[in-house]
Amino acid sequence: MTSYKSSGVNIHKAEKFVERIKPLVKQTFSKNVLSGIGNFGAFYELNMKNYTKPVFVSSTDGVGTKVKIAAMLNKYDNIGEDLINHCVNDIAVCGAIPLYFLDYYAMGKLNVNNSVDVVKGLVRGCLRNSMSLIGGETAEMPGVYSENDFDLAGTIVGVVDKKKIVSSGNVRKGDVLVGFKSTGLHTNGYSLVRKIFSTNDYKKYFPELKNTLGKELLKVHKSYLDIIQISLKKFEVNSFSHITGGGIEGNTKRVIPKSLKLEVDWSSWERPPIFNLIQRKGCVSENIMRETLNLGIGLIAILPSSIADKYCDFWNSKKEKCFIIGSIH
Repeated sequence: MTSYKSSGVNIHKAEKFVERIKPLVKQTFSKNVLSGIGNFGAFYELNMKNYTKPVFVSSTDGVGTKVKIAAMLNKYDNIGEDLINHCVNDIAVCGAIPLYFLDYYAMGKLNVNNSVDVVKGLVRGCLRNSMSLIGGETAEMPGVYSENDFDLAGTIVGVVDKKKIVSSGNVRKGDVLVGFKSTGLHTNGYSLVRKIFSTNDYKKYFPELKNTLGKELLKVHKSYLDIIQISLKKFEVNSFSHITGGGIEGNTKRVIPKSLKLEVDWSSWERPPIFNLIQRKGCVSENIMRETLNLGIGLIAILPSSIADKYCDFWNSKKEKCFIIGSIH
């Protein structure tokens, strides 16, 4: 007899998974969350008294083929935090504070323990960014994904007062670029990496990394929310750029007026060893490196040159390493 289970989808296992993650996810609920897990929709009540003209800011993204390395190394507990932080940064650079998140998690065959680890990462990311994980979808799709394959994506919603929106219109000729250190590749460039390295390389120890390749590549994408919010309160920052796919120039061009150009001093910071290893091992051209990877810079603040030194001194004293890496012309 043909059944849904015989086709590769196990509803009862999915129900057990939901029961295991309920207490984890509820840790992220604020008083604004009106419903629990299991309804057809999630409800979030915004306290409008905190805003003059509230504007919702939303974004949807994934973590790309970094999931392949996580599955290969059987390490699932960080990939959820990668997703959260990536999405947080995308709206934070607009001046927004994150409110809530919904995830989409699909796989070939549901492994409850691995899936719980994925959710643990989502929960950890939400808690660290003071955001609620209010819903999502788990899809077992054996006809689309092979048994050990999975994908993870999500949608974030945040809010900013209209007068506090960070836009490219504030950027001026003569402004400088201050780059903040990344924790590694973050969530971009992994298709290139997987083409360069063999399966056996990921568990190999590389002296220049002082780490195995796999552990280095699975370092969590950094959240810059606190840096951005404190910067906006303490300094005259004109714009921010989250460095993801497209590299430093590709992403920063999006947050400056089209009439202006940016100039990056590529020698102004020392690239983390992982990028040198990728370039050497794969014989990757400098142009491809620059347009594919963040090269050690995960966030760029654009601000007047007159306050750049003071700004960098402030953040370096907080052990948030940053550098003046270019200017606007």
